[in-house]
Amino acid sequence: MTLASTALGHSTATVAVTVGGQQQQQELSMASGSAATAAAAAAGRQQRPSDSDLRELREIKQLLWGDNVREDVFTRWSQGFEFSDVEPSALVQKQGGPCAVIAPVQAYLLKRIIMDKPGIQLIDLPREECESLLIRALCNILKNCRAHRYKIVTLHPDCRATKERRLTPPSVAAAAAAANTNTSNTTTNPAGAATADDATVEAAIEAEEQATEMATGNASATGIDASATATGTATAGGAGAGAGAETAADGTTLVIRMQLNLTLTPDEFHDGLHTVHFHHITDVARFYMQNYSQLSHTYGVLLFMYSVFLTKGTEQVNADISDTSEPLIHSTYGYGAQSLINLMLTGRAVAHVWDNEQDVGGLKLRGISEQSDIGFITLMEQMRYCTVGSFFKNPRYPVWVMASDTHLTVLFSNEKRLVSPETPSETGRRVFKSYDPEGNNFISSTLLRDVLATLHLVSEPGYVSLMQKRLDPENLGIILLNAFMDEFYPQERRSTPDTFELMHYNGIPGSNDNNKVRYYCGSAILLEGDLKSICTSNPMVTCLQTKWPNIEINWHDAHMPSLN
Repeated sequence: MTLASTALGHSTATVAVTVGGQQQQQELSMASGSAATAAAAAAGRQQRPSDSDLRELREIKQLLWGDNVREDVFTRWSQGFEFSDVEPSALVQKQGGPCAVIAPVQAYLLKRIIMDKPGIQLIDLPREECESLLIRALCNILKNCRAHRYKIVTLHPDCRATKERRLTPPSVAAAAAAANTNTSNTTTNPAGAATADDATVEAAIEAEEQATEMATGNASATGIDASATATGTATAGGAGAGAGAETAADGTTLVIRMQLNLTLTPDEFHDGLHTVHFHHITDVARFYMQNYSQLSHTYGVLLFMYSVFLTKGTEQVNADISDTSEPLIHSTYGYGAQSLINLMLTGRAVAHVWDNEQDVGGLKLRGISEQSDIGFITLMEQMRYCTVGSFFKNPRYPVWVMASDTHLTVLFSNEKRLVSPETPSETGRRVFKSYDPEGNNFISSTLLRDVLATLHLVSEPGYVSLMQKRLDPENLGIILLNAFMDEFYPQERRSTPDTFELMHYNGIPGSNDNNKVRYYCGSAILLEGDLKSICTSNPMVTCLQTKWPNIEINWHDAHMPSLN
């Protein structure tokens, strides 16, 4: 595999060549800018900065922040993906706001653990393995966008960089680049910077994709399309490089060292954005492994969020959202909108959490169109601000993002029967309740035909009339859920176990014991019957009851996890 970056319009090109996992940094002194570009292109396929990427990055900024980016809100979002000191696989959220990205990423990371490492003690996961799981989780989210190529956003090394004048001979410039590789906090040498197990991650990604093993070769063969796309002046180093060089008019070389922990203003951040394109998700994983600091440094969360938006494409994001009058990040409090959360969870930026479409006042409002890998439940449903559909409540894996009015956390379990296929009786119960939005456990008798038709049961008028009289003998005009279930699904057992373990994650240190982010475990039991007790003083149980109405849970260590 070969990845090249060039100094466009200058007489020096810095080329990073990766062959067989070993990278070589070469400084090429050319007679003209075009010659430098040609030399870099010989090492790998290189594109000029893309006008479309520049336009979309500006549109993404507008979508996320609106007309003005408040510096205090931007600062709250400025953090990398960082793991807890006491829980190796738990991400830390430093301030309020970025949970709209961090919680979905944590959920997908836990999905990978449940899939790939069943029964493992979470506390025993080595740090390197957690980093590889993080990369696979990020790739999973990008893959959900279903794009024909993956567009990864990076920070250009010239962002508030330290520039040192050096002589132009290649030997001197190469020595400077080598010194910078060994001493600075950069991604100049991706092979050395990789902290994850390359072979393990790539094998897992390829297995999930069910793709044939990719042969090493040039960039065209591996599907890599590296684009140094800057919102400012293009300089040596390009996307993903940690150091570069450009030749000044006086014949000296400016060696640029990237300082990943600098505090940038919003304008400086956006002026420093670059992109690099990939055709295969395995190459995205490899890029992140070799440039892990792009995830862990101060702006790692923002860069990944921008990568998801750019990969999805602003045109498609706008079509999903439909109403772009309000920014997706609250201008005062920094909370992420539901469209942002849904994009991270499902790859679609729709604004609602119900199943499919709903007609509201003649408007078709789109929700979740298919079963999601990761679920979503919210305290707002109990308050009747929204209705979460079956696609979110019954995901493919036993992992749910939980929402309070201000924060997102994650609920998960090793009990895979929690997401086993619905039995006919569970389908009947779900459909009946979809016609009972108030949660009263009864419907109007006039709705019985619609319920039967939705369940593909007999719905002929004569049969429906007979069933209405049988299920509503006192002619009260209502049909109870229990009567309906006893008639159409007698004595059928549910697939969900009566008892199971649940675990909870909250990434904010202050919401955890001793300000240390860790997982909390509880033992849950599903009581008989359909009645539930509403406990407004216990938001955790109230939120859980939107998924399991008759649940009770005892948390271990006498610690009640917080939704906030």
